This record gives sequence, structure tokens and C-alpha cells, in this order.
Amino acid sequence: MNIVSWVLAGGVLGWASLALLGMNEFRGVLVAIALGAAGGFVGGSVIAPMLSSPDPAPAGFNLFALFVAAVCAAGCLTLGNLIYKRFDV
Repeated sequence: MNIVSWVLAGGVLGWASLALLGMNEFRGVLVAIALGAAGGFVGGSVIAPMLSSPDPAPAGFNLFALFVAAVCAAGCLTLGNLIYKRFDV
């Protein structure tokens, strides 16, 4: 359940960054959603466990991990936008 919520939060942030802010607009909506989903997955599965204590129930919902996943997704989207602007990739 947690992995789905992390990827979903990242995908929603990817779509919102394209629709509301115009980030990654030249690459399209699928790339923006994929960048957000990848950032959400990395943030929730790699970074959140390093920043918090272990979850007593691994299958349970963790709000802190969802927050970290959203922050990492936003960072990944911003980094992708900066790389595109700098290197035109």
C-alpha cells in the first residue's frame, strides 16, 4: 500500500507541475508523471527509512514516508527541469 501511495503522490505532483507551473512542458505529460513517480518511489523507499525510526507494522500506512516521497518527487521534477534548461536534454 505504501509503494502505491508514494508512486501515486509523485505522479500527481508530476501532473500538477506540468499543468499548473509549466515545468517539463516540452517533454510532455508522460515524462513529467514518470519523473514524479520515480522521485516518489525513491523518496519513500530509500530516503524515508533513513530519516525515521522503523515502522512497527511494515504494511501499515506511514504519513511521514508519504511526505518525504512528495518532497523527493518535487525535487526530482525540479532537477529534471533544471537539467533540461541547462543542457537542452
